[in-house]
Amino acid sequence: MIAIIDYRAGNLTSVRLALEYIGAPCEITSDPSRVLADERVIFPGVGAAAEAMKNLTEFGLIEPIRELVATGKPFLGICLGTQVIFEFSEEDGGTPCIGLVPGSVKLFTPSEPACKIPQIGWNTVEFKRSLCVGADSPPTHTKIERSLCVGADSPPTHTKIERSLRVGANSPPTHSDLASETHPLFEGIENQSEFYFVHSYYPAPSDPGWIVGETDYAGARFASAIGRGNLFATQFHPERSGRIGLRLLDNFARWDGKC
Repeated sequence: MIAIIDYRAGNLTSVRLALEYIGAPCEITSDPSRVLADERVIFPGVGAAAEAMKNLTEFGLIEPIRELVATGKPFLGICLGTQVIFEFSEEDGGTPCIGLVPGSVKLFTPSEPACKIPQIGWNTVEFKRSLCVGADSPPTHTKIERSLCVGADSPPTHTKIERSLRVGANSPPTHSDLASETHPLFEGIENQSEFYFVHSYYPAPSDPGWIVGETDYAGARFASAIGRGNLFATQFHPERSGRIGLRLLDNFARWDGKC
């Protein structure tokens, strides 16, 4: 059973319907005992950080969330549920958060007027090397050069991919190469796939080792997916991202939480 944590932050029905579509048993709950008892947990949400932390405190959910992550159960944060697991958010004049991930959540400050805030729409995610691979394997040194603003109506431009000699300058990444280096929740999903975003703030881990996916918007290259151990979280909405989002959720429903 997958617990979908209810802390009055919305977006619960979309997550439940997506899980039901892939045949994953789930329940929406604000009961800390149910959150701790279920096999895995999704922490979704849309809204503001201060209100979210207030509701989590009222429901007595902050310590149970910390506890369940410590147990090693698979944990998936989505959007606001990703932001409030950091130490601090700039939203609402500055909001102390749960502190599961070192770093903060920052406001987009675009220099280009065409970059509208919030970012609403589809944008690509570049998968980063996962710590699951191990420290002894050499990196691929993939670099993506993109325009300053990539939004729902603006296709990626000026994209250049530079790969290391280990792969070969003329060799595109293969599925086996990708699968061996990215996080298990990206299994079967092509690198640079587009996911659906709705947000004005973005995660900024203080330790880059947490970053498993990056996205460009409004002059910022930000962590659109983070992960370590049994914790995985996305700034984008997999439940609103069509086929590839369903694949990510299906991967989560099957994941043992080991990385």
